[in-house]
Amino acid sequence: MKSKQQYIKLYISAFLLFSIHINAQKSNDSIEKKIDSILSQLTLKEKVDLCHAQSKFSTKGVSRLGIPEIWMADGPHGVRAEISWDSWNHAGWTNDSITAFPALTCLASTFSPDLARQYGFSLGEEARYREKDVLLGPGVNIYRTPLNGRNFEYMGEDPYLASVMAVPYIKGVQENGVAACVKHYALNNQEHWRSLINVELSDRALHEIYLPAFRASVQEAGVWSIMGAYNKVRGQYATHNELLNNKILKDDWNFDGVVISDWSAAHSTMESALYGLDIEMGTGTDGLGLNKENHYDYYYLANPFLEKLKKGEIPESIVNDKARRILRLMFRTNMNSSRPLGRVNNQEHIEVAYKVATEGIVLLKNEEQFFPIQDNRSLTIAVIGENATRSMTAGGGSSELKPKFEISPLDGIKKRFKNAAILHTMGYESGPSEYSRVVPGKLNADSLKIKAIDVAQKADIVLFIGGLNKSNSQDCEGDDRKEFGLPFNQDILINDIYEVNKNLGIILVSGNAIDMPWLSKTKGLMQCWYLGSVAGNAIADVITGEVNPSGKLPFTFPKHLKDNSAHYFGEMSYPGDGVNQYYKDDILVGYRWHETKKIESLFAFGYGGSYTNFELSNIGINKKSYQRDEVIEISCDVKNVGKIEGAEVVQVYIGKPNSKIERAKKELKGFTKVFLQKGKTKTVKISIDISKLKYYDTELSAWNFESGKYDIYVGNASNNISKKKIVNIK
Repeated sequence: MKSKQQYIKLYISAFLLFSIHINAQKSNDSIEKKIDSILSQLTLKEKVDLCHAQSKFSTKGVSRLGIPEIWMADGPHGVRAEISWDSWNHAGWTNDSITAFPALTCLASTFSPDLARQYGFSLGEEARYREKDVLLGPGVNIYRTPLNGRNFEYMGEDPYLASVMAVPYIKGVQENGVAACVKHYALNNQEHWRSLINVELSDRALHEIYLPAFRASVQEAGVWSIMGAYNKVRGQYATHNELLNNKILKDDWNFDGVVISDWSAAHSTMESALYGLDIEMGTGTDGLGLNKENHYDYYYLANPFLEKLKKGEIPESIVNDKARRILRLMFRTNMNSSRPLGRVNNQEHIEVAYKVATEGIVLLKNEEQFFPIQDNRSLTIAVIGENATRSMTAGGGSSELKPKFEISPLDGIKKRFKNAAILHTMGYESGPSEYSRVVPGKLNADSLKIKAIDVAQKADIVLFIGGLNKSNSQDCEGDDRKEFGLPFNQDILINDIYEVNKNLGIILVSGNAIDMPWLSKTKGLMQCWYLGSVAGNAIADVITGEVNPSGKLPFTFPKHLKDNSAHYFGEMSYPGDGVNQYYKDDILVGYRWHETKKIESLFAFGYGGSYTNFELSNIGINKKSYQRDEVIEISCDVKNVGKIEGAEVVQVYIGKPNSKIERAKKELKGFTKVFLQKGKTKTVKISIDISKLKYYDTELSAWNFESGKYDIYVGNASNNISKKKIVNIK
């Protein structure tokens, strides 16, 4: 029985929620009336002018009516340096330095929605300070192959994890009156042939794997803009795709925001107009030459669009809808008089970047308790590897950054190890960061290797800091990796170092899984991602034990490339033949493939070590039988049985045995991160809405539910389950 006071509190809460809803509805109605008034005053040319770029990163306003320009900026983990009006050159500003946040693979590895909100809010503040109206991120494309050059910008292989992390990020950005622009919609899961390849896949794979994070961005986060992808989907370019934009996004999901093209992703005036593209960016001159006067007027949604409207080939209602959406975006951003002021490079943003970096680092191996390493005067540490000093905020394509500062791993290690002797040498060289070509290094590879072996022989401990970098054919926009192994003969160098010093630990800086033929020869291994401004401090603090690692892998590390689902089915599955590509792995992507097909991974999705140990016990569910409109409540005791404080991520996977349709053995449906002092126990509860267990029924072209017995798995990685429970759902 509830007390009178409890009923009063419930009534007040309900009344406040109702009042907020009514006030929001009144505000929306008022804005729509204002938009109606503006539309009635716009000429046809002015409406069209809203729909295409006027510079590399801006669109026109209507000065006679006081309607401002829209200014956009890359990117998903930091506001890009200012770009020139009409070229890709930097504008040369001296006041456009920002905080570089860790890349989104790192954010996903934290398994912390709260950190995702802080990250998004901080990033939104920096975009607002730079007077940007649209921030081009987050990226939520699914990690399908470890060769995808742009995986580091995304949130891993699982649609549920990507959804849960993207929603608070978007909300955080938009609290600042800056529109998030979720990208790349959709199926842009490789960079190789990205502007040519046509993706063919089943409806189930589309809706169950590749669209959920976009859907959550729209329906749960209320994202204000979406960026179309370069590739084709079922024969039609994604940026102006009737199925993706009109049917799914705007009709089924009721998206009321703006669809923005990726730069040069539009290919047709008629399709751009009719199939959902609202703002066209980056097309250039449509082949007319950069020196053509007013060349932005030759975009597909510029003069050619205007001419078709005048001739009646396209109804004016089409441009009215686009203009309405764009004006709505403006009222949410640059015509919102109450949006807050921004901030940049402040201590709070640096602290958020540091927190994400330290919680995202994943401890993959720790033999003989190699980590943490204690500082003392009798210790000599050899730090070998180009990535110990290389800038990782430069390069990568459109996600390049110009941070106010960037602390290298070597600088961080030197700062933390005040007593130990630190020796450093490169060991290998990769050349400068490049977007569209491979540039060789200028130093002699043999000389670098010989010096590295010499330095390793003189040390008590070797820390090899290598991996990939944000250059072409590595982790970079524009093309995919050419090999699964480490480039620049790092594998050979690691083996040679091991021959002279067995006390070897490896710090991998990358946004992708790599081949590890040397794994047995290292005692310690950390996956450190691209960590932004505070990279060195974060890495050093985890190495020394100042911070206990708690990151979990957001994607699977396969033992061999052919073990990955996209590669298992051969060339037509990845990368295609240059024209078409078939997603033959269907819904079995990442750990779904490994678990269902019983293919052992090198490191599993959700895996990550710690300097302490945890036990999961007393795993229970609130009941054993449910109706499909109910919520499953799972409880679990988590105990820190080690000697220091730390954090564990409890993960809940659900599977449907003996299903009438093909299913993965299990799928992530819930998780929670818990921090515990040594010896302490906490009971955590994870709620799972049964409606989230639906599958996409291709016969109905709708979501459907299959009743019967379901397996509930509770553990701390996809392949490390502490308990399985069985429930019946009617």
